[in-house]
Amino acid sequence: MHISQLTLSHFRSHKYTQVQVESGPVALFGSNGAGKTNLIEAISLLSPGKGIRKANTADLSKSPDNIGWKLNAEVVSGVSSNLIETSWETTSSRIVKINDKVVKQNDLAKVFRVVWLLPSMDRLWLEGADGRRKFLDRLTLSFFPKHADCVLNYEKAMRERNRLLKEKMTDDVWYKALERQMAQNGLLIQSNRIAALKKISSAQENSTTTFPIAELSLSKTNGDLTTDEDEFVKALSENRQLDVMAGRTLELGYPPVILLDEISAHLDIDRRGALYQEINALGAQAWMTGTDKNLFSEFGCKAKYFHVIESSGISDIKEVDFSVD
Repeated sequence: MHISQLTLSHFRSHKYTQVQVESGPVALFGSNGAGKTNLIEAISLLSPGKGIRKANTADLSKSPDNIGWKLNAEVVSGVSSNLIETSWETTSSRIVKINDKVVKQNDLAKVFRVVWLLPSMDRLWLEGADGRRKFLDRLTLSFFPKHADCVLNYEKAMRERNRLLKEKMTDDVWYKALERQMAQNGLLIQSNRIAALKKISSAQENSTTTFPIAELSLSKTNGDLTTDEDEFVKALSENRQLDVMAGRTLELGYPPVILLDEISAHLDIDRRGALYQEINALGAQAWMTGTDKNLFSEFGCKAKYFHVIESSGISDIKEVDFSVD
């Protein structure tokens, strides 16, 4: 899976930018603030959610114009391709189209899969579990496009249950219906996460590069993971009184597109080379940012190189040939 063409219109610092690429790695280099991360943010918005920065829709519009923004991309997967468009105008909500048909945001996961790693995620494994769950769900979505619906349905039921808890409602029938929905979707989420971790672990075992291998598992803070729907419902029911007091509820195909922001600044030359070998071995299209073209020299002619510059608040991009300076 890869992007063959990407167009940004009045998005962040990009008044009009169009990039045509092939299926291999893409290196974006230039000075800090030139607009490199804005490009990969645009790509992240071709999937469900608010993208890598979790910004409000209106904040994505280029200043001082503030007339809205539009992103277009052609996404190729095997022998098929899809046209994705997402846009926002000041008088409307964000619109998503696939092949000129208006769709829901979650439908994007059916035609485009993307994962990312950013400098702001450095402490992902040191801080709270919530960030790791969201990161895992993004990885899982790359394998199972319907995972987004499971998460959405679970969170919707949980929010409604939280509202009842906050208002100290005692309607047992209502609680049971919501807890059943949470159990059904919660088990699907858990199953998808475990399956995704198994696929990643299996891929690591078959790796022939020197990039470090991670030991991955899914665990519960106390006790074993619940695998039975009725047990899940029972646990929610039994915890209901405590929750009332708190007021809240205590298929492998083509590799996804990978977004790596300033990744080269965090790796020594050996680990960097091993990572680039892994990306090539996966056959994945990775969009990477860095301040200097030489940071991507290990890719050689296998990558596309683009110099991103900024002038008077407007970003411009130019493809350059590979050569080590």
